[in-house]
Amino acid sequence: MSFEKAAAYLEKCGLKEKILTFEKSSATVELAAEAVGCEPARIAKTMSFLQGEKAVLIVTAGDARVDNKKYKEKFGKKAKMISGEMVEGYIGHAPGGVCPFGIKEGVEVYLDVSLKRFETVYPAAGSGSSAVGLTIPELEQASRSLGWIDVCKLGTG
Repeated sequence: MSFEKAAAYLEKCGLKEKILTFEKSSATVELAAEAVGCEPARIAKTMSFLQGEKAVLIVTAGDARVDNKKYKEKFGKKAKMISGEMVEGYIGHAPGGVCPFGIKEGVEVYLDVSLKRFETVYPAAGSGSSAVGLTIPELEQASRSLGWIDVCKLGTG
């Protein structure tokens, strides 16, 4: 169901033909990079956070991880990830397929500057065996993000 929601959303954006589906899992950065055939850093992972009762998604490079100090400076509170069993209820996609496409109303989306060093990145497309290859301008448009933020540090993540 999540894949269908993301695909329908991407079709409205004129990007459905860029969706990739795989026979094997692409649910982690490493698996997605292997499936796509790119370096792990180019996998655009979507991290889910709670700010009070509000869900927030931050799309980051595959080799980035959230820096708690930067996050607190930006949002005024400590980073609190949504637990795996609660992600689908808040976002509309299950872990492994979380992406900023076809999500529940009211979920805020931000893009981390760690992605800006790439021309094309690969976020999930609603399932643990899909991705979508997007240029940075396409990601900006399709994600309906509230803007670019700097809340990550590069390294294993």
